[in-house]
Amino acid sequence: MYRANKTKWFKCLITVMVASAYIPFAKAQSATLTIQECYQLARKNYPLIKQHDLITKTREYTVSNASKGYLPAFSFNGQASYQSAVTTFPFTIPIKGFTLPQYSKDQYKIDGEVDQVIYDGGVIKNQKQTAEANEAIQQQSLEVEMYALYDRVNQLFFGALLIDAQLKQNDLLKLDVQNGIEKAKALVANGTAFRSSVDELEAQQLQTDQSRIELMAAKKAYLDMLAIFINQQVDENTALEKPAAPMMKDSISRPELLSYEYQKKTYDLQNDLLKSQLMPKLGLFVQGGYARPGLDPLSNNFQWYYIGGLKLSWNFASLYTLKNQRRILDIGKQTLDIQKETFLFNTTLTQKQQNADITKYQQLMKTDDQIIAIRESVKNAASAQLENGVLSAHDYITQVNAEDQARQNRILHEMQLLQEQYSYQNTIGNIKIQ
Repeated sequence: MYRANKTKWFKCLITVMVASAYIPFAKAQSATLTIQECYQLARKNYPLIKQHDLITKTREYTVSNASKGYLPAFSFNGQASYQSAVTTFPFTIPIKGFTLPQYSKDQYKIDGEVDQVIYDGGVIKNQKQTAEANEAIQQQSLEVEMYALYDRVNQLFFGALLIDAQLKQNDLLKLDVQNGIEKAKALVANGTAFRSSVDELEAQQLQTDQSRIELMAAKKAYLDMLAIFINQQVDENTALEKPAAPMMKDSISRPELLSYEYQKKTYDLQNDLLKSQLMPKLGLFVQGGYARPGLDPLSNNFQWYYIGGLKLSWNFASLYTLKNQRRILDIGKQTLDIQKETFLFNTTLTQKQQNADITKYQQLMKTDDQIIAIRESVKNAASAQLENGVLSAHDYITQVNAEDQARQNRILHEMQLLQEQYSYQNTIGNIKIQ
């Protein structure tokens, strides 16, 4: 009993180990890759994406530096001078023990000063807002580059997907030719056909094999390039999942549009800065030092001293150029409006062309289905005729190739439709990366 239970337990252990080893293998064999995963991985792997963090850090440092404008500012100065004349007193005061000072022509001064901003007219606030707006502009420019990346991913993904479908059709073609070979061999065995019929069909079979070799090589090239973009291993065991047709929208939401808005905001901030520069500046200051002469006008000795108080400054020099500066800013905003209008015009043209191509492929696919049905019927009739010895192998190959071409056209138009639909999403900015 013990021996039987032990044997049963051992068999279960072996079964679990085999199953555990098989599961990862099966998972690897059935690994799939979607177009959305490719977008995400390509975005993550693209070297330019590293600029996202750098742009954010630049904004953080700039805002931090601007905020430090509210901190006390320290300065240190030293001066030694010699002058040709000093103040002298051309009289004496007849008081016992009192003498008028005699000033030295060499004078010395060392001092430090602390300034504290109380009101700067909004300059520091403007610097912070400008740093944030510049960050937004750079981030949107980076997003524009990402859409060019998505377009390249589309080309590689749908190119490989097209070849996958063509390989499946190649297998069907090979079955049809093989079916013809078997029937021709039967006719030769019965003495109702020549060996040349079999040879012609076998030559067609070899051409079909050659087509498969070319397709496999092309697929490998597509997958190798896709693997570089997404930084993942992609090979013939990786199944590319055919995506569903996307929801078609008309509104354009490309990152360029946000970039134009942020750039206009920087012009508004520059206009605010012009106003801030016309505002008075108020601050506190404390100055202390050691000098000869000091603050006492009746002493020529070295003295410690300090001064403190409020400091008000108001510069009106920018009034001379204020009107022209505002005009320049208005011209900049008008230029951005023109650039935005031009972008929308060109994007709308591309959108209309892609819509026309999508409609074209949809109509072609409808007729493709009709053509395939007719070609398949003719091929089946030719197969029966070949089997009965009333149709030559050459004519049979012609009908098989005609049906194959019809199916190839259907495959091509279907993939062209899908790729055009996803290119359309890229054009209008409807690609969503989770």
